[in-house]
Amino acid sequence: MRGRILRAWRGGWSRGRGRATVAAPAAGGEAGRREKPPWRVLFFGTDSFAAETLRALRAAREPGPDPLVERLEVVTLPSQLPKGHAVKNYAEQFQLPVHLWPDIGPCEHFDVGVVASFGRLLSEDLILKFPYGVLNVHPSCLPRWRGPAPIIHTVLHGDTVTGVTIMQIRPKRFDVGPIIKQETFAVPDHCSVEELESLLSKLGANMLIAVLQNLPEDLRNKREQPKEGATLAPKVTVSMSYVQWEEQTSAQVLRMHRALGAMMPLQTLWMGTAVKLLDLVDVDADLPGKLAAESGSRPGSVVYHKQSETLTVRCKEGWVGVRALVLRKKLTAADFYNGYLHPWFQQDSKMPPGECRFQTLKPPAAKKTPGGTGARAHNRQP
Repeated sequence: MRGRILRAWRGGWSRGRGRATVAAPAAGGEAGRREKPPWRVLFFGTDSFAAETLRALRAAREPGPDPLVERLEVVTLPSQLPKGHAVKNYAEQFQLPVHLWPDIGPCEHFDVGVVASFGRLLSEDLILKFPYGVLNVHPSCLPRWRGPAPIIHTVLHGDTVTGVTIMQIRPKRFDVGPIIKQETFAVPDHCSVEELESLLSKLGANMLIAVLQNLPEDLRNKREQPKEGATLAPKVTVSMSYVQWEEQTSAQVLRMHRALGAMMPLQTLWMGTAVKLLDLVDVDADLPGKLAAESGSRPGSVVYHKQSETLTVRCKEGWVGVRALVLRKKLTAADFYNGYLHPWFQQDSKMPPGECRFQTLKPPAAKKTPGGTGARAHNRQP
């Protein structure tokens, strides 16, 4: 009799365990694996793109009939900026627990990790601590633009369509994991990096929430990234801001400005001195008559348009307008004309005829190592 009761009790416990919300502990540690929301989320991020995802997760933690997030903590990078990172500022504003990488605290009591613009590889041991792994909100249609600067390269290369990918992170390499959800997005005309980042951050945050609402099934339906069409979005370097007047069209130069201008001004040379171009505008459509008369000018030639107070600069094809620049100090286009383009200056200049023009700034030569090879560095941009 006692044996039958014991067997019945064991059988009932086993069946009850199968129906329970929390299963036996697996790779996710002591907390086990939940089968449905609310989830316990550890978020990794730094910048304003990531902060939009964090806002969505915090909103999903608000009390309601069907809460999506039960617990939310934040991992970010130490910042050398006086104002700090956007993610850290937001987390502190709303009193979310913050961990500074690499000190992330215990991970065994989280269901899933979420990464957005974090810039650090997560180890395999860390990924395996989350029962549902780690999700990444990546602002491109992977496998296009894998790497730390996808939005910048989208604008820089003139892509007309981009998107957001929710993927599952794999160790050792960035942005190669399986796709969980992906949506395309038409890039608006003349869109800057800041404008596109704002649009994609909202799209990505909404997509992540949709994935979390149906996480187990979405993970079962994930798919590997296609092998075709993979491109890299490497970290931005200063040399990428050097305008090559003989090789780049006006459209390419304007895309450079929209892609890089907020981070670093475009740069060129004037009579051997580095110049930063601060405010570039499209003038090909606005000044066709004036520019047609200068069609024989060499790339880099500068013509001042008095009515619009704009410097127009000849490119390989077409012209770009410059309204402000830095040459030793900040100058308007009119200031530059009066100081460097006015006929009296041209007459007194010691430069050979035709050399009073913008020229391509050459990057400094790579430093030689003792073995005679150039030094190389591989970095990831947060």
